[in-house]
Amino acid sequence: MRWVAPPEKDQGTETLESRLWATADQLRANSGLSAAQYSQPVLGLIFLRFAEARFSVRRDVLVRQAQGLRRGSRLEDASAYHAEGVLYLEPAARFEHLLSLPEGAAVGEAVNAAMRAIERDNPQLSGALPKTYEVFTSTLLKELLKKVSEIPAALDYDAFGRIYEYFLGEFARTEGQKGGEFYTPSSIVRLLVEVIEPFHGRILDPACGSGGMFVQSARFIAEHKKNPSSELSIHGQEKTSETVKLCRMNLAIHGLEGDIRQANSYYEDLHDSVGRFDFVLANPPFNVSAIDTSRLAGAAGEGGRLPFGLPSTNNGNYVWIQLFLSALNASGRAGFVIANTAADAESGLRRKIVESKVVDVVVSVGSNMFYTVILPCALWFLDRGKAGSRREDKVLFIDARQIYRQVDRVHREWTRDQVDFITKVVRLYRGECITATGASESDALIRQFFGESPEYRNVPGLCSVQSVVDIGQKGWSLNPGLYVGRAVGEKEEDADWEQTVTRLCDEFQILTSEARALEDQILANTALALRTDAHGLR
Repeated sequence: MRWVAPPEKDQGTETLESRLWATADQLRANSGLSAAQYSQPVLGLIFLRFAEARFSVRRDVLVRQAQGLRRGSRLEDASAYHAEGVLYLEPAARFEHLLSLPEGAAVGEAVNAAMRAIERDNPQLSGALPKTYEVFTSTLLKELLKKVSEIPAALDYDAFGRIYEYFLGEFARTEGQKGGEFYTPSSIVRLLVEVIEPFHGRILDPACGSGGMFVQSARFIAEHKKNPSSELSIHGQEKTSETVKLCRMNLAIHGLEGDIRQANSYYEDLHDSVGRFDFVLANPPFNVSAIDTSRLAGAAGEGGRLPFGLPSTNNGNYVWIQLFLSALNASGRAGFVIANTAADAESGLRRKIVESKVVDVVVSVGSNMFYTVILPCALWFLDRGKAGSRREDKVLFIDARQIYRQVDRVHREWTRDQVDFITKVVRLYRGECITATGASESDALIRQFFGESPEYRNVPGLCSVQSVVDIGQKGWSLNPGLYVGRAVGEKEEDADWEQTVTRLCDEFQILTSEARALEDQILANTALALRTDAHGLR
């Protein structure tokens, strides 16, 4: 099926976030700073603007409460703010104070001091805020503070969060490969969340990046008229300390808290995850080589983090898949991004996973949806809770490679309407009742393919439900293209060409990953040789 949505750019007036970004990026271009040096401090200023907006609302309430009372004012009592989930800001740590600093003041030192004070008074942010503002000139910092002050203090909290997410995405786009380590495009995250439906419970992301999975899960709950803070218990692990800080700021700016820890999830399980989580969401790095499998041996086997055993090849995909699966409780659901090669790799492990009947949905995603790589990928959904249901031994395959909107020359995304369409196909497969009476293209396509009173059916080129027996007859492959087939009117050579290109791209990605690992090893060996030689000369 092919559905290319038209551009959705606002031709009249630019959005607030795009105007802010354009100015901030122009200032960076004239500063001599790299995107990596610039990104976290700018996000820190947006965070501070948000924190002061919430602080001011709470302070106004305390002022009114203090009027006419004999007991002392609680205006500078941090606990009076913490009790309402608001960060306390001492006078010198407030955005307006920093904005009013005179020309010639040491603005960088003042902002660093403000960030340290916020961490001191709000322990949940300890070590999370940027404190490298001394690399900025005072003039540049003043310009940035003025620009960030254009964000209205009266803006609702979700709007602040969207500005923060917009900047995260733009920095990720600017930083390319490195940017993909901390950011997953929002439309991908939205579909993952809509399919696993994290209404209530414990949620884990062992490769959490900047926390987009958690934020979208909270938004899903809020859209269903519930309080995310009381419904979700958030847990994450992330290898890079700087990315852990981004995640903790991102959660705070959305009014969330979570247990986010720095760890290498291959070898460390700081949340004691096996069987403990209702939901797992993740976008792990693809095709990672150079994993020390000797360190994983103790986790292999029934009851461990790798219940089906160690992978036979030096590739991390089936390590991640088993880590996600093993973390789920008896009714848990997982949704994650994985390389296309996983669909036909590790035949022994793949067969065990399919035969365990936990695989629920597999979606093929087209190329250019990520900032790190142009390659197509897949979304896998696991569901332990389907045991005993009519779909216990069934898997839904969806081919969404030709569903997208072109963002720019290089990047694509899904529109909200396209995410809604794919989600409704999944819900029909699950036997849920849906409505498709609207005028949207999504509803029109649902009626076209599944009827006026929609009921699931296989649609060539779009979706197909297969049994575990059927999948076994196809060599246990989890490649949607193998089952969905071609849409009516699609030429066979077109499909063959796309499959060939996809296979070659996947092979290229694996070779590139292996080359990077070899390069790292060569550099490490060279450094060791140089140190040894220098020691010998002395």
